[in-house]
Amino acid sequence: MKDYKRKRPDPNKWIRFRIIVVGVFLALFFVVIIGRAVQLQVLDRGKLSARAQGEYKKAFSKLPRRGTIYDRNNMELAVSIDVASICAYPKRLESPKQAATKLAQALNEKGAPLLKILSSEKNFVWIKRKANPKEVESVRALQLAGIDFVKESRRFYPMKTLAAQVLGFCGTDGSGLEGLEFQYDPLLRGYENHWTVFRDALGRSFQEEASTRRLEEGYNLILTIDQNIQHLAEEALAESVKAFAAKSGMAVVMDPKTGAILAMAHVPRFNPNTFGQYEPWIRRNRAVTDSFEPGSTFKVFLGAAALESGRLTPESTFHCEDGRYQIGSNVVHDVHAHGLLSFQDILKYSSNIGAAKIGARIGSAYFRDTLQAFGFGSRTGVDCPGETLGSLLPLERWSTMDALAICFGQAVSVSALQLTAAVCATANDGVFMKPYLLQAMTDGKGRLVRSYQPAIVRRVVSAATARTLAQMLERAVSKGGTGQQAALRGYRVAGKTGTAQKVDPVTKRYAKNKYMAVFSGFVPSRDPAVVISVIVDEPTKHHYGGVVAAPVFRKIAEECLQYLKIPPELIIPEQEAETIKASREELWMG
Repeated sequence: MKDYKRKRPDPNKWIRFRIIVVGVFLALFFVVIIGRAVQLQVLDRGKLSARAQGEYKKAFSKLPRRGTIYDRNNMELAVSIDVASICAYPKRLESPKQAATKLAQALNEKGAPLLKILSSEKNFVWIKRKANPKEVESVRALQLAGIDFVKESRRFYPMKTLAAQVLGFCGTDGSGLEGLEFQYDPLLRGYENHWTVFRDALGRSFQEEASTRRLEEGYNLILTIDQNIQHLAEEALAESVKAFAAKSGMAVVMDPKTGAILAMAHVPRFNPNTFGQYEPWIRRNRAVTDSFEPGSTFKVFLGAAALESGRLTPESTFHCEDGRYQIGSNVVHDVHAHGLLSFQDILKYSSNIGAAKIGARIGSAYFRDTLQAFGFGSRTGVDCPGETLGSLLPLERWSTMDALAICFGQAVSVSALQLTAAVCATANDGVFMKPYLLQAMTDGKGRLVRSYQPAIVRRVVSAATARTLAQMLERAVSKGGTGQQAALRGYRVAGKTGTAQKVDPVTKRYAKNKYMAVFSGFVPSRDPAVVISVIVDEPTKHHYGGVVAAPVFRKIAEECLQYLKIPPELIIPEQEAETIKASREELWMG
């Protein structure tokens, strides 16, 4: 029998096993660490870097004071004032619910929205931006921990409703939202100051990065608007809108020699300090953005085209068909029946039939070219946002009825500014000037940055044509003319009335009881100082331009001439003055 020697176990076996297990574990551990490092350093680098910067790096900015807007006489129309905004630090509040209840009472607001704000996880929240002094004092008296106040700048309009649609208004963040505040927002706003602060783990600032841009106040604007003329235009317009129970009204006053807009009035008025309380259509500068059919005021430009063509003289005669003129299936009517009338009497009595025959004499192509030269169908380029083109059909789209209707201001639409600028060209010896509102810009120290000069756009008609037309338009304001209520003692007035039916937006046909009453003219007619257009929308007690709009022109013109110190150019004989007075009373009572 063989003697087998018993085999002894290897003592290093378990040691090697443990080494392998530990090695594998360490290898896996290092793989995980390396993988995590790759994720953090490569894959998630951008996200984590931004998060880290948010912990120790904070960007700040400061808005400069917004520039002031002045009228032509350096009277303040829009300024910036210091106000307090109410804020909160939610994490410092002892009881958000109690704080919300007390703030709701002090600010006269609902508690639920405030509680939601105060329960935020954010470090900082706004309670009310640019609060009024009474609200600030009410909240300050509560002495709530975690509630604070931040000094900010707020836009304020010291003249309240004056020229509000022209100026526009600013939002809570100080940005211009309408009117000139919007148009010139980048210039008024100025340049912000941006800087960065670095903080340690305890929130202590230890380094400040240099500003990226020097803080610079916004520029000041000096307008062509004269607050005195603006005020008297608004008051005269408001009286007419109220007297005739109208929906609204507009009035534009311009200097025909420069194109400077001296006033741009709207009724209803609104207060830009509380702009949120008004409907958008009331806040809009409708003299620039809205268009309407001008009615018989368009005969001014028909007259200019007819004289410039050389085919007519003021004495040229037309038979006005006793008030009813049929062309094919189309019929043109006059308010009053007339037989044979001269060209100048057609303007004086505002005969639609006579106007249609004049249009046929000069031809549609020539007439349309003249209208384009007067600026219809295109923007004037005024420095206001949202300017309308109006509507002037291409010649190839003129139907037979369009060719007739455009002669007396239908089938065409214009803005109040377009109409006024075109009449300015007539008053300015046939030269069209670009309308403008901004005449100068200054910096925070009042130093002139830039001035804006009157700009000639083009010659529309000859000086001889313009002067002849002005004399013809004087007849429209004389005894028996449709605009006799615009007559002024001591001054020659040239102008034209318009009474335009409005189109019903539903039926797309002319409404029987909705009109635009219009008057546009200039004074003194031989050396015009001002051109004034008045448009009253939907008057209900009377609707003729000579009754509703002409008296507004007279009142504005009378006060303007006194304010501008324009001496009388003539003395109206007492007998003629009494006749004019009697005719005014008759029209107002009728």
